[in-house]
Formats: sequence, structure tokens, C-alpha cells
Amino acid sequence: MIDCMAAIAEPAPSSVQAQTAHVDLALEGMTCAACAARIEKTLNRMPGVRARVNFATESASVDTSLDDPAPLIATVERAGYKAHVKRDVELERRDEERRRAAGLRALRADVAIAIVLTLPLLLPMLAMAVPGAHMSERDLIPRAWQLVLATPVQFWSGRRFYVGAWHALRGGGANMDVLIALGTSAAFLFSAVVTLMHADQHVYFEAGAAVITLVLLGKWLETRARAGTSAALEGLVRLQPKVAHVERSGALLDVPLTDVALGDRVVVRAGEAIPVDAVVESGISSVDESMLTGESRPIAKGPGERIHAGTLNGEGALHARAVGVGASTLLAGIVRLVAAAQGSRAPIQRVADRVSAVFVPAVLAVAAVTFVATLLVTGDAVRALVHAVAVLVIACPCALGLATPTAVIVGTGRAAQLGVLVRDAAALERAAALTDLVLDKTGTITEGHLEVLAVLPAAGRASDDVLALAAALERGAHHPLAQAIRSFADGRSIDLPTVQAFQAVPGKGARGRVEARGDVLVGSPGFLAEAGVADVAPVDQAHAEATLVGVAADGAFVGWIALADRVRPTSAAAVERLRSMGMTITMVTGDHAGAARRVAGEAGIDAWQAGALPADKVAIIARLRAAGRHVGMVGDGINDAPALAAADVGFAMGTGADVAVDAADVTLVRTDLHALADALALARATLRKIRQNLFFAFAYNVLGIPLAAFGWLDPVIAGAAMAASSVSVVGNALLLRRFRPRSST
Repeated sequence: MIDCMAAIAEPAPSSVQAQTAHVDLALEGMTCAACAARIEKTLNRMPGVRARVNFATESASVDTSLDDPAPLIATVERAGYKAHVKRDVELERRDEERRRAAGLRALRADVAIAIVLTLPLLLPMLAMAVPGAHMSERDLIPRAWQLVLATPVQFWSGRRFYVGAWHALRGGGANMDVLIALGTSAAFLFSAVVTLMHADQHVYFEAGAAVITLVLLGKWLETRARAGTSAALEGLVRLQPKVAHVERSGALLDVPLTDVALGDRVVVRAGEAIPVDAVVESGISSVDESMLTGESRPIAKGPGERIHAGTLNGEGALHARAVGVGASTLLAGIVRLVAAAQGSRAPIQRVADRVSAVFVPAVLAVAAVTFVATLLVTGDAVRALVHAVAVLVIACPCALGLATPTAVIVGTGRAAQLGVLVRDAAALERAAALTDLVLDKTGTITEGHLEVLAVLPAAGRASDDVLALAAALERGAHHPLAQAIRSFADGRSIDLPTVQAFQAVPGKGARGRVEARGDVLVGSPGFLAEAGVADVAPVDQAHAEATLVGVAADGAFVGWIALADRVRPTSAAAVERLRSMGMTITMVTGDHAGAARRVAGEAGIDAWQAGALPADKVAIIARLRAAGRHVGMVGDGINDAPALAAADVGFAMGTGADVAVDAADVTLVRTDLHALADALALARATLRKIRQNLFFAFAYNVLGIPLAAFGWLDPVIAGAAMAASSVSVVGNALLLRRFRPRSST
């Protein structure tokens, strides 16, 4: 089904200059968006380095002219964080799982200790909330005991904030840890001094301890939730089995997947996952490819059919020859594309990045102003300190840093599960804004499996002569028309002449020299007319709406070959669905008007253009964009590549040519226009989540900081709200995992 997906199966070449290398770094120690901004700024100060840091994936994507990544790692470490070069996706996933599990265990222990020690400190607050209660804090827990309980919370459970703050300040920046450490330390030290001096002042041990406890609890919940954002990618990685059954020296051996080589003969038993990309040599079965394509129905497989790693074999055993192993399988290529997309940055994130870069210094300034202003107005240093602490605690940039990348991670992962491969986050954002779709005909709206209806020789010519000349020239072409003609000729067992000086003319046809026949042309009626072919016979009415390929030899017309391509059974419903989504649809094809009219009518498309060359498709897209429209191009052929690249978003059908897949922003592995509608719907849902998250994050800080500054927000409540903000943003993004396509193909 996905025979031409080799462009995905092989690692994509770097898009940067030949002198530049690409390095992916795994980062450790980031606690908020300010950390990510700090690392990115520090790396970008290095000569010849362009870095993009993703807080949600804890990674950096770096283009560098350096031969050795060691200076990059050293720079990150000087900024107060850890880094290492990412390795194989599977190895990196295992390491990440181990680090995440260890981190969660340590965090859970800190949270447990903090909760146990903080709950007694909250008893006075709870007692005062009881109607008719007149007990003071001293009646319940002596201040000395409060100091004893609060100290481990402050300096053991909260040690990570001091470590993070020290690293940030040493690197010349400030982050969330600075805010938390500064705010809670102020409350603790003030309370400790009051306690040790036996002063008649209220103490705030419960405030500092509760803030640390709530922030840690929020970080634990956030970390667990963030682990769920990459579940789709991890699920793809786990699809491939670890062992393959390989026939060697007449015996069937269980071989580790890493030892399977190209050309090995593998056996896939009923109900097993397929270990490698392979071509079936014997056996008949059905294969569930839904994990790669989103196609719910099992696909029949027999000799000559291609099967893919990670898909699930049905009821029959298959014997197949390995044609893709390790990093060259379709599954590995999909994992690479999804991982790259999840690490990319959407344009809408720029506002959040600019805010995050100056957020912490601005909050420190607001806290200082709050302290001074409150002291001047009230003359109460304690109240001024409490207000400033509340400002420091509530102003966490975590939610701002998580708003966009978490939605992108979940959205692109869910898209991959539906057979939609998104190149980067920018393409996802552009896809959500599309207003117009330009559709190619063959292989996009139609099945792409053309069949020869009839060979119509000119007067005095033989059918086999027309077919032999056409099939001989089309032997060097890759268009569906060429494949259909070659297949038809093979079935007739016709001897084909030798062709010299073959030349493909994109969008028109092909030419070459055949011994004793001179220059031979095969192509569209317009191609023959341009070449000045004489005495071109008209086509009878019965074949007027078929796709026509003309054949001429030495300037004389030889005959027509009439072909037809069935419209996909789902195309009409998918076109109607796209139209209901607000899309304006135009079909553009290089075929003649009769064939275009037939397909457009069956698919329910009103606007269409026939006889379009590759340059014409590009011109149509340019005209629509000049009119202020946002245009998506959908195609699968070599002649579609320029238009795919010219559109705001290029969608390549998964069965298309490699060059079309390379030029596209989105690849639809499932060859059905419903997959296009699913892609657009998911892009819109993802952008909607990003906007919701950014609104929540901005609104939280815009409302919270003034409330804290005016004393209307207790530090404990501020800590709870800060923790809840990050968890809510990640939770909102995780709702994308519930996205269900409307198609049921």
C-alpha cells in the first residue's frame, strides 16, 4: 500500500548548508520556560550556532558549524544544566524512561515528606476556619515545633529549588526556582527570626512549607502528565518486535532484530507483529496496518505485496524477503518524522518565548515594588513581605512554556496514529488556517490504478504496433499512465523495441528514438499537437471522456490508447466533508477536459482545470495566494512536487513518488481523502488547544500577579494556583489524545 514511502524510511538530509551539522541534545535540569530561554540564548551566543530549545521535550535542536558537540554541552553545563547528544530513538527512549522513573520516585519521596510535615503546620489555619474557635497558633503547636517541622520541608524537600536557583544565577539568569526559593526563604527566615527572638509577631512557617509542598505536588502531577504527551511516539516505537524468525542454512532461527540483514528470508506466523519491511514471496494473509496508516480494515497480502515493520499479521503465515531493516524501515522513518515534529516550534509560540525571556526579572521587579509600596502605604513590614512573597510564588512561567509544545507533541503523535505524518509544528499551524485546497486527480481523487480500455490505431496501423511503441517508451517512466500501459503490454506478450535517447517531458509525455521508426512521441493530445504531428485521428464518442495517450512515430500519428481510472469510493463523501469544513476545492490535472469532467462530476467538484502542466499548477496556487487565500496542495506525482512546495501546505498521498513526499509538509499514509479531512480537523483542534493554553497561561499571570500584589491572594493559595496552572495546561493538551476522526473508512 505504501510502496513509495522510501523517502520517509530513509533519514532526511539536512536542510542547512553543507558546512553545517545538526545535533539534537537531551537536556536535564530545566524547571520552567525561563530555563529553556536561558539555554537557548546562551547557545545562540556561540559563533556558528543556531539553537531551538523545547521545554516540554527537554531537548535542544542545534545547527552548528562545529565538528564536535563537546563545546555545546560545555556551554549548557556552564549555564547550570546537563546535556548529552541524543542517540538512537529507541535507546534515548529507554534512557528517558529510566531518568523519568528515577526522577518521579525522588519527587514522590520529597512530596510525601513535605505533606507529612506540612499538615500539622496547617492546623492553626484550619482551627481558625472553624466557627466559634478561639485557639491561637500557640495553643495548637508551639512555634519551636513549627520551626522543627518547617526546616526539613524548606531545606530537604525544597532543596531542588535552591540547587536550581544557584545554577540559574551562576549562569547569569533567573528562573522559577529563583522565585520559589526567594519567596519561601523570605517567609521562613522571617518566621525563624521571630521565633528565636520570641517576638510578638505572626509567623508564616505554614505559608512557606505549604507553598513548597503544593509546588512539588504540582511538579509531580505535571511530570506524570507530560509523560503521557509522548505516549503516541512511544507506542510507535514499541510496535516492532525484538526478535525475527529468519531462515538460514535450512533452519528457522529466532534472531535479534538488530542482526537481521537485507535479503534475509523472514517468516511471520499468524497473529505476530511483522519485524521488518519485506516483500512477500509466499503465503496469503491479511495485515492490520492501522497502527501506521489509521486504516481500520485489514489489507490482503500475497506474493509480490509489501509488508511493513510494526504491522500485525492476520490468520495466515507469510514468507518474505527483507527489504528494509533497522533505521531504513517505514516505521523507523515515521518515528524520526514524529520526533522531529514534536521537537519543532510553532510560530504562535514566539509571543510566549518573548514573554518568558523577560518574565522572571520582571516578576522580581514587581515583587520589589510591591514590598516597597505596601510598606509605604501601610507601614507594616510583615504585610509587605507577605504580599511580595505571594507575587513571587504565583508568578511561575511553567504554564507559559508548556502551552504550545505539549499540544504539538500530543497533536503530532495522534496524527501519526491516524496515518498523518506532519513535518513540523509550523506546517500544523498553517494547515489549521487553510481556506482553499487544490487537488490533483490521478492517485488523489482517483485510485491511481489506471487500466487500458482500448487501443485505437490510426487507419492502416495495427493495435500491437501502437502498444509496442508506447510500452517501449514508457519503460523509462514512472507515471501511473506508464505503469498501466506497460502492464497491459506485458499481458499481451508483445515484443518491445529498444529505445535510445529517452527523455521524459513532465506533465506532457515522453520522447525517444526507436530503430527503424525514427523519433517516437508518447503523450497527451496537446503534446502531439505541439510537436506538429500530422493527421491526428479524432477519438470516437465512446472514449471521449477516457484519459488519452497519443503515439506518433517519425512525425506521423500512429494511434490512441484510452485509459480510465476509477474514482475512489470515498472521494465524493470526503469532498463533501471538506466543503462542510469551509474549504474551497479546485481539481487541477494534466489530463484532457473529458476525463477531468468525468472525475470532477463523480467526486462532486465544481471547479476544475484540465491540461495543466506543473508550471500551471504553481501559477494557480500563486494566484490564489495573491488573493489572500491560504492554499493547500494535494498530490502524489513527480509533476506535483513544484506545486506541493509552492503551496502554504503541501499534502503528499502516501503512495506517491518519493520526490512528492520530500516536497510535502504533510504525508497522508492512508491513501484516502478522508485522511486529508482528518489532518485538517486535527490541525484545527491542535491550534485550538494551543490558543486555549496560551490564554489560560497569560490570564493566570495577568490576574494572579495583581491580586497577590494587593494582598488579596494568600501565599498558600498562590502556591496551589501556580501548581494547578501547569497541570491544567498539560491536561488540556492531553485531551487531544481523545481526538477521533469522523471517517470510518
